[in-house]
Amino acid sequence: MIHNRFPGLLLLDRMDDWSEPDVLYSFALDELLCRRVGADGVPVLHLWRHPAGFVMGPRDSRLPEAARASRELERLGLSVAVRNSGGAAVPLDPGVVNVSLILPLQGKASARFEDDFQLMYELIAAALADTGVQVDKGEIVGAYCPGDYDLSVGGRKFCGIAQRRLSKAYIVQAFVNAGGSGEERGRLVRQFYDAAAGPGAASYPLVEASVMASLEELAELWPDAPRLFAEGAASVALGPRTEQEARLPESRLPRPEEIRELAATMRSRYPIGPAQ
Repeated sequence: MIHNRFPGLLLLDRMDDWSEPDVLYSFALDELLCRRVGADGVPVLHLWRHPAGFVMGPRDSRLPEAARASRELERLGLSVAVRNSGGAAVPLDPGVVNVSLILPLQGKASARFEDDFQLMYELIAAALADTGVQVDKGEIVGAYCPGDYDLSVGGRKFCGIAQRRLSKAYIVQAFVNAGGSGEERGRLVRQFYDAAAGPGAASYPLVEASVMASLEELAELWPDAPRLFAEGAASVALGPRTEQEARLPESRLPRPEEIRELAATMRSRYPIGPAQ
């Protein structure tokens, strides 16, 4: 059982927390929680959404016209930043559920990066078991944020996985297109790359919007696909415990001002634009 892999796991459900406009706030919160998990060894499942964001990988941020392209996204009302967990460009909106599994490093149990991606795959596949869909893993050509652990149904990607490691703990992060149109998100990412590449980019991801989809489209999750998926993921991770029993105590949460300070530091550490 998946939940046996996470003894004592605590749940932080921020699915309906729209209070922070900066898309890096949740990434900074993950970082601070990871430090805490490294110190006390208690794993955390953080479920969150952002109302209007666009996060890119470090390589994306160095494209010749990345700064100009990011300003265009900001004019559309998106909070734009570079994430510290690798990967490539991903749009965030209320239909996208972000799953952060924050775990202590424990020798051989977490020695291989592939094992950690596999763990997230198993969690997401188990969360969708009742829908009857077959969740496949493997790179989907033309998808945004491509990787060996693209998760798909019928050849259309709905989820990507990235990882961030500290000295004593690590974060496995997944974006899950739960609701809305995966193809619309694909078009937005394609437009970003076309603008960011300019005439001087030797190569950049060629996104084919039609290979992206959401669980609402693929698994017919309805009426609230993001919440239904999040509840399924929490249930799998917690096992027989209820969300109330496993809720992360507020006393373990970093102070908001501490999170905002780290988010500002991350923004300055990962600027958008080619190196000078």
